[in-house]
Amino acid sequence: MTQLKLYDTTLRDGMQGQGMSLSAAEKVRVVQALDRLGVHYIEAGFPSSNPKEAELFRLLAGVDLSNAQTCAFGMTRRRGVAAEDDPALQDLVACLAPVCTLVGKTWALHLDKVTKVSPEENLGMITDSICFLRAEGKRVVYDAEHFFDAWREDSAYALDCLRAAVAAGAENVTLCDTNGSSLPSQVAEATAAVVGALGDRTEVGIHTHNDAECAVANSLAAVDDGARLVQGTINGFGERCGNANLVSILPALQLKMGYDCVPPDRLRRLTETSHFVDELCNLPPDPDRPYVGRNAFAHKGGMHVAGVKADARTFEHTDPGLVGNSRDVLISELSGKGSVVSRAEGAGIDLDADAAKRAVERLKEREHRGYLYEAADASFALLLRRETGQYEPLFRLEGFRVITEKRADGKVETEATIKIWVDGRRYVRTAEGNGPVNALDRALRDAITELHPHLAEIELVNYKVRILDAHHGTGAVTRVLLDSSDGQESWGSIGVSENIIEASWEALVDSLEYAFQPRRPPVTPPSSEAEAREPAPVRPRA
Repeated sequence: MTQLKLYDTTLRDGMQGQGMSLSAAEKVRVVQALDRLGVHYIEAGFPSSNPKEAELFRLLAGVDLSNAQTCAFGMTRRRGVAAEDDPALQDLVACLAPVCTLVGKTWALHLDKVTKVSPEENLGMITDSICFLRAEGKRVVYDAEHFFDAWREDSAYALDCLRAAVAAGAENVTLCDTNGSSLPSQVAEATAAVVGALGDRTEVGIHTHNDAECAVANSLAAVDDGARLVQGTINGFGERCGNANLVSILPALQLKMGYDCVPPDRLRRLTETSHFVDELCNLPPDPDRPYVGRNAFAHKGGMHVAGVKADARTFEHTDPGLVGNSRDVLISELSGKGSVVSRAEGAGIDLDADAAKRAVERLKEREHRGYLYEAADASFALLLRRETGQYEPLFRLEGFRVITEKRADGKVETEATIKIWVDGRRYVRTAEGNGPVNALDRALRDAITELHPHLAEIELVNYKVRILDAHHGTGAVTRVLLDSSDGQESWGSIGVSENIIEASWEALVDSLEYAFQPRRPPVTPPSSEAEAREPAPVRPRA
């Protein structure tokens, strides 16, 4: 298998996206995660751009990496300044990074409008800068900025810039689609021409942006035509529309195109790495992200689920276990008996044919009324238990009352009283809260945790309300979705009613009753290459 190198620029190019910011310590954690994934080069940023970057390079001096090489980023020397006198180049020499990535101009538009230098002087800036760094013991990657725009305008000069970099000692020349303007056919044609012109001794790289939604496709097209280093960012973070997404590129290269990028055990870290960087950046992981999103291997239609159970290749383009993800079966009115049975197996519930048929009918009837079980795995598990006779109610409700009072001083107080029966005993409890759901939750917990103390650990982590038939105005049916957690597992529950408090109560009770039921064993990802080739486990929707 041909070796192909991955170059990550999340900490430099990725941080140029709107709202993106990490502390120096957080960036070190990203470097360590990328190293565990098997990335070959990690661009830490400009050593001289700001105090945070300087601190990052100081911190990285004490970090041992098992696989990756750190890269420092900079630009070719300024016009009219000798390379050895350029402060930015001196900072590159002084930093710990063994590899320096220099960006230089290639497009006449930038020579005229930005650097205001002649084509000859620009070639001198490239040559002098690389020669200086090489003389100081640094390895150099040369990023040819706006290369594909330059190629379409003046391919001869664009190639001259690359040849100057190679002659000066650059070990790699990377072709940059800086504006994200190019299409795969244009990238392929230019890359093939460059590889042919420079020969086998020069490594060519590719760096693309996603402005035309082609960054991943452009990167793969370049590899097809000879590029052997791919730059990108985790999750495609970056300025404007983002950079090429390494999370999509890596499995495509290794699993579909047959290149040797990272060992299989490192590839299985892909999903956790993607989600880790999202969380560190305070972003919710995109459920629809290819390969690693929670919906990437989710199946909803009954025929699809039946096909996957027979042979996963029918509706899955690759084994989710290979990238550390898992299969998901979504439950809806489109589901057939196979979907319900598969979901029951994942929840540890024994479901015979008659119970499965009843569950499907019950599911479709309730979804017609507004229930949505895709994000309410707890409520659906309870529905299945009711159809199998395995359901054990947590309590019997006698009644509840909620009073909300708004005073003249603007203060709002809410009080809830519940009356329930638990194990033959009647409990009446009253509690205050910052709203009706909170007050009901407190009153209910006060009544049941005496007998079931573990339920006190359940926390409400999300509360979502949706109006289903808005044309009815304030009399519309309301759907409430709750997400709950015990600190290890999370689950969703649902309630539907014309009364928002009743819908909230239903979802709240389901969340606690789910925790009260016997729990299914956790699904673990495959731990070996052989296990990874087995069909992926079914993951109940959390």
